[in-house]
Amino acid sequence: MGVIVRLKDDLASIYHRDPAARGTLEVLMNYPGMHAIWIHRVSHKLWLRKWWLLSRCLSTFSRWLTGVEIHPGATIGHRFFIDHGMGVVIGETAEIGDDCTLYHGVTLGGTTWQAGKRHPTLGNNVVVGAGAQILGPITMHDGARVGSNSVVVKDVPTNSTVVGIPARIVSTPNDASKEQSKRRSEMAKKYGFDAYAVSPDNPDPVASAIGQMLDHMNLMDSKVQEVCQAVQTMGGNVCTDKLPELEVDDFSDAELAAAEKRKQAIDEFDPII
Repeated sequence: MGVIVRLKDDLASIYHRDPAARGTLEVLMNYPGMHAIWIHRVSHKLWLRKWWLLSRCLSTFSRWLTGVEIHPGATIGHRFFIDHGMGVVIGETAEIGDDCTLYHGVTLGGTTWQAGKRHPTLGNNVVVGAGAQILGPITMHDGARVGSNSVVVKDVPTNSTVVGIPARIVSTPNDASKEQSKRRSEMAKKYGFDAYAVSPDNPDPVASAIGQMLDHMNLMDSKVQEVCQAVQTMGGNVCTDKLPELEVDDFSDAELAAAEKRKQAIDEFDPII
């Protein structure tokens, strides 16, 4: 893959994963995580040619410049993204797949002084939260997620989320949960909002409550539809009007302000008993 194509891939991955990116020049000049990756590509080539001292010196310069320490022996795939970057450490025998994301303070470290494979292997589409430590020659399989400040010392299955010290699996999506998540997403779109963070691998109690509300609304809609069909079969004339659709624009700032004033008036009202 040519340098220009690789550069375009890097820029596209940053635009895709960081909403703060506003322009190409801004990204080129102000993203130390990307600078560290570019320098690593050069130092890694030098390392493979056994120019070890020069590659280590270039890696040390990169650490001084960006705050990101990547050993020149580490293997990194395409569209790798380091967000913020400061404090990231990637060891010599670490292997990182395509489309992975690391946040600041992440360590891909070893647990032994013995030579050989001693650092983690990350599959494709792995996301590691800020401050997380992944230690030893373990494997983070494709789609794995690591919560912030977690310490991972065991393999993580495909599409699983781990949190805690030591990290434990909080969710591994199965076919049933994937189907439920898909149904909830469709219901969320129907009612006029995006089901943000409502997913089977998210332990957030608020997101879980929203998901349960969507399930309840879906069940009520289906039951009402069955009742209407039964009544119409018996000759009744019900449920002929289409329910109005909710639009975000219907709730203007003026209406929201008026609603807030009404709420304040009710809160301030002191009933006489």
